[in-house]
Amino acid sequence: MKFLTDEKLVISGAAGMIGSNMAQTALMMGLTSNLCLYDVYMPGLEGVVEELRHCAFPGANITYTDNVAEAFKDAKYMVSSGGAPRKAGMTREDLLVGNAKIAEQLGKDIKTYCPDLKHCVIIFNPADITGLVTLVYSGLKPSQITTLAALDSTRLQSALAKHFGLQQSQVTTARTFGGHGEQMAVFASTAKVDGKPLTDLIGTPALTDEQWAQMKQDVIKGGAKIIELRGRSSFQSPAFVSIEMIAAAMGGEKFEWPAGCYVNTEKYKNVMMAMPSTIDATGVHYSDIKGTADEIASLDASYAHLQAMRDEVISLGVLPAVADWKKFNSNL
Repeated sequence: MKFLTDEKLVISGAAGMIGSNMAQTALMMGLTSNLCLYDVYMPGLEGVVEELRHCAFPGANITYTDNVAEAFKDAKYMVSSGGAPRKAGMTREDLLVGNAKIAEQLGKDIKTYCPDLKHCVIIFNPADITGLVTLVYSGLKPSQITTLAALDSTRLQSALAKHFGLQQSQVTTARTFGGHGEQMAVFASTAKVDGKPLTDLIGTPALTDEQWAQMKQDVIKGGAKIIELRGRSSFQSPAFVSIEMIAAAMGGEKFEWPAGCYVNTEKYKNVMMAMPSTIDATGVHYSDIKGTADEIASLDASYAHLQAMRDEVISLGVLPAVADWKKFNSNL
């Protein structure tokens, strides 16, 4: 089997449903022959490794451990799903405090055990905050840490395709920006449906204003719907999309869905948020968001929500004051 690289990829939280699916996806995509699975729950971790061995991936060297120093040593790439999962009735924000503390330790462990890490994808919720906390404590460059935000855009693409009876690929550049939560900004102006601007269809019999308003709410609550239907939070889609993200950082095909990026511009300061972005072997790069006045107002509201969550984590002592971030990470 031909692999993209032999450099070490760590899947953190590998005993869980997302982590185990990420591990299998990484091997199916042929990302690396050097895959290390890390989790504190050893029985589940051993079970995942046994299943992967039963897949008989040729040439794969699968190691596993519950020792963080051993797992992270010499790692060049990492995807972490190692936070508490979202349960029925919970929002992503309900996980804030506990998972922010997990992210703090993750960042410190990266700085201690794998300071030469090239890229890390954070997917445990609320990802905008856990990614930010990890970045501050890891010492990595902002281009080296991304968070999973694309699912909101893929859910919008899916909803539009179902509504219009099209193949999903016939809906292009469907985008949501800002926070990966119920304050996300759902954009219409970027999307095309079978080549037609979505804005030309909204307010017509093809997609009434009421239908569009409901669709936006369905996208915002897409994760909750999965919990309602399956009795547990999403695992297939976050596993696949996050591995697409790390694959791009490892030199594979560019990832051009929105990613959560560290943003510090004149308008949006010191937050992690979904942006128009590209991930490639040099890291993540984002561009400015363009939209209608209403869309930008929605984005501004999402940014304000992210600021409030960040400031809450600061008030709890998990993050230092913004002015002190550079003491922990010289790249900020």
